[in-house]
Amino acid sequence: MKNLISESGSCPYCGSHDCEIHKPYETAHNGTRVLLQCQICKKLFSETKGTLLEGLRKPISSIVQVIKTRVEGMGLNAACRAFSIAKNTLLLWERRLAGSQEALLLYSLTHHFLTQVIEGDELYTKVNRNVPPEDCEGWTIVLMERASRFIWTLECGSKDEELFLSAIQVLRDVIACTGDVTLVTDGERRYGHLLFDICHEVIRTGKPGRPPKVLPRGVKVRLKNKGNRSDETGQARPKYEAPHREHPDTVQDVVSSAIHANHLEASNASFRRRNSAYRRRTNTYAKSTSGLQRTLDMLWIVHNFIRVHFTTKQVPAVAIGIIAQGLEWEDVFRIRPLRM
Repeated sequence: MKNLISESGSCPYCGSHDCEIHKPYETAHNGTRVLLQCQICKKLFSETKGTLLEGLRKPISSIVQVIKTRVEGMGLNAACRAFSIAKNTLLLWERRLAGSQEALLLYSLTHHFLTQVIEGDELYTKVNRNVPPEDCEGWTIVLMERASRFIWTLECGSKDEELFLSAIQVLRDVIACTGDVTLVTDGERRYGHLLFDICHEVIRTGKPGRPPKVLPRGVKVRLKNKGNRSDETGQARPKYEAPHREHPDTVQDVVSSAIHANHLEASNASFRRRNSAYRRRTNTYAKSTSGLQRTLDMLWIVHNFIRVHFTTKQVPAVAIGIIAQGLEWEDVFRIRPLRM
């Protein structure tokens, strides 16, 4: 993680790490900063060039205070009124913070893990106007690692194949860097179907006939059917099942009592408190899908890298082994996003 934060000291023009301090300078509210000079292209730049803090004159402590209230459930307009700031100013801060989510996710995927049990579930809220749930764009897919509570995916949109495919593509990257992955869901079969479609193996036994397709070695998918447990033909489905054939070398160590998404459903209750668009007490709406995704990206960063989880007593990124200690707000603001 130290290398990712120190990217702010690399040259934003040529990417060189051969930079030296040119001279210090004083800021109005954030103390002393330094100008750096690249020894390759000879260009001068501030230590905050390309980071979330570039061009921001407001004290970092004030920005952090406002963002904290937003990720604790205060609405956008309410935060602007409470802290006497312009709406566009707060939107700028939030977009910059949310922009570092992609860099943190890519950094997380560079690590290797022995085993993961991932729970999949969905959240729902209204976007822009009141429409039937099947037509709404406020569905949010969450994929969370059970033991550490680390969230791999927090994506919103219409509940269609495109949204599920986006989440499964992240899961495919997780599988590539994990020795043993178990995906458990409550009733939603599209997780297993899409995962099987985009990453399966062919077992060649040397026997005549078409070789069977199986999930990759070490990958298990378990489904707990809830409610009306019947398929399209009316045949009864078992309460616990593996929807697709698995690799013969995969260790089958999942017991029926472990096939649930209870930990994620408990976290969903916390998300509803910390994001005003998901509250059930009031008839709130998200203005747009992009605005809803911005708040989800901020929540993803805070949940995974900053806030200590009340159950594990650790920051989720620390519990899963990505970083040695949780990040401070100032550390996150000094990360250079992939896109700004």
